[in-house]
Amino acid sequence: MNIKEVRDTVINADSIEVMNSLPENSVDVIFADPPYNMQLGETLLRPDNSVVNGVNEEWDSFESLSAYDEYTRKWLSAAKRVLKEDGSIWVIGSYHNIFRVGYILQNLGFWILNDVVWNKTNPMPNFKGTRFTNAHETMIWAVKNPKAKYTFNYEAMKALNDDTQMRSIWEIPICTGKERLKNENGEKLHPTQKPEALLYRVLLASTKVGDLVLDPFFGTGTTGAMAKKMGRHFIGIDRDAEYVKGARQRIEQIEPMSAEAAEYTVKKKMPRVPFGSVLEHGMLQPGDTLSDEKGKHFAIIRSDGSVKGEGIEGSIHQVGAAAQKAAACNGWEYWYFKDKKGNMVCIDELRQKIRTQTYGDL
Repeated sequence: MNIKEVRDTVINADSIEVMNSLPENSVDVIFADPPYNMQLGETLLRPDNSVVNGVNEEWDSFESLSAYDEYTRKWLSAAKRVLKEDGSIWVIGSYHNIFRVGYILQNLGFWILNDVVWNKTNPMPNFKGTRFTNAHETMIWAVKNPKAKYTFNYEAMKALNDDTQMRSIWEIPICTGKERLKNENGEKLHPTQKPEALLYRVLLASTKVGDLVLDPFFGTGTTGAMAKKMGRHFIGIDRDAEYVKGARQRIEQIEPMSAEAAEYTVKKKMPRVPFGSVLEHGMLQPGDTLSDEKGKHFAIIRSDGSVKGEGIEGSIHQVGAAAQKAAACNGWEYWYFKDKKGNMVCIDELRQKIRTQTYGDL
């Protein structure tokens, strides 16, 4: 199957068969919302005796746990085959299935990067009062091997979170209101439609503009809708014709954001400044002493920009690592010197001055 022919389309077919027909290493990211195998059994009633519309569809029913495990192995194997070497996969689930999925992921050689908790701010109550209210689902984020150079837009996530590192617990409400797709009878089209905010965050975190995102359990097409909106490409697969019809209609109505709007914060690659430049600019002199911030370790600057510490000589990074008995060290941030007023100043401030003088305001 030609990847260009199916890009930005929704395929009404079996996801395993379709993935096995796609070229190897052809998609950048996979977001999978597989069957949870809830096996709810008896009808669930609210206190007023009205029926709770849970997940009772045929696609979520398996004969046994072993049958579910075998199905999971097959679709994850197909997903691994089609995923690029530096791509990543997200799999979402509940307590019914996510532990089994994680176990099989690792058995297949995937390397888990994070588990992210989607904390539902408006969860469905536990009507019987026999358990805790189930207020979260878990997403596993993984790559094909530990050395994969996957995309993680750290700076964009930090900006999205008011300039604070994004944590692995995401507070997002469940899908409600106009966002929820309905069928001809006015009932929700899909029992587990994911909120757009969730997929927006997933795609912003782990994809670049123009990347290809595959969703093998497309449902009502939230992945495709957000991919189109954010300037990414998608392939959606689902075997339910009614879901496919609803997803296609939904995606047709999506207006992509402008190229300018699709931009996001990235960390600038700053020009390299060797420590010897500090001496050349006359900011420090050979023979001056550096110390750590607390004054426990010391090093003497030598004429070639290397430093001599306690029983070791080398770069500011090597000697800083040795002082801490660490595998590595950013010497620019570790070492300090005393200015003319006796204040402790981090040498990184000197590096920034050199960059400004040489390259202007970056």
